[in-house]
Order: sequence, then structure tokens, then C-alpha cells
Amino acid sequence: MNTLRNIAFIDGQNLNYSTVDSKPSWKIGLVRFRTYLKEKYQVDEAYYFLGCIDDNYSELYDNIQRAGFILVFREHNSKFLSVKKGNVDTDIVFSVMKKLYKREKFNKIVLVSGDGDYYKMVKFLVEEDRLCKILMPVKARSSSLYRQIPTKYRDYLDKPEIKKKIELKQ
Repeated sequence: MNTLRNIAFIDGQNLNYSTVDSKPSWKIGLVRFRTYLKEKYQVDEAYYFLGCIDDNYSELYDNIQRAGFILVFREHNSKFLSVKKGNVDTDIVFSVMKKLYKREKFNKIVLVSGDGDYYKMVKFLVEEDRLCKILMPVKARSSSLYRQIPTKYRDYLDKPEIKKKIELKQ
């Protein structure tokens, strides 16, 4: 039995905007989603990346952490705080590659995003047998690049049987 843990990296903006802007619109239940990652993919650590800190969203940040995610914000130069960009792609790629380079003890990576900017990293993780799964929030909004990745490595959170488990119940 493999006792090594899996680690998840979540592109928070991609997850949120993909689901909220889909037709029909829906939201992720954070606690339900964290439980799903733990039970389905044996994720011990789940890093939830966001673009920048905004005091107007402190309640959201608290909810993300209470659900069991490790919150990671993109670093910004203080000179550009008024024009900050939320893009976390390079931060996630760097974090994954750093863990691999430092040979941290974990089994595989779960990536949550449909953004095609991760394609090269995903392809590399498949080649190295280090990808557990890429979970794309909404099939219709996911990069077509991922069709080249074997189906056993990808899934869609808006599939009815998955959505039922992780959707925020109003």
C-alpha cells in the first residue's frame, strides 16, 4: 500500500469564474470539494491560489481556509498594487516544479484548472508518472489542448455525478 500523499494545486480564479459564468451558473461548496479531493484522490494538502489580497474578500479567504485549503496569494510589487493582475499560472507551475526538484515526499499531483497555460506541465507530469488527475471545472470552458492527455488523467467537475457531490447547496 502506498502511504505517500497526493497534493492538489487549485487555480482559484479559474475554478470560480468557470463555474459562476457557466450556463447554468453554479458554485463550488468549499467543504464538500475539499472532502471530495481527500476521499477520491487522497489529497492531504490542497493549495488554493488566488491573484491578490483584497480586504473586501476577507470572509471568502477565511472560508477557504476553514474548508481545509492552504491559501496562496500571488506576490505583487507594491508600486503596481492599483493595476495588479490575478494570473497565478506561473506561481502554480513554479510551486509544482519546486516540489519535484526538491524531491519532496509526495506521490502525485492533482491540478484543478481548465486553463491551457498548464498544458506543458501536465504533459510533463504524465510523462513522469506524477499526475494523478487534472480536474477541469467546466468541460465547455476547458482548453482543447487537454484532449491530447489520456482520459484516465482528466475529469470535469461539472459532470453530473461529480457536481452533485461538490456543488454548494443553497
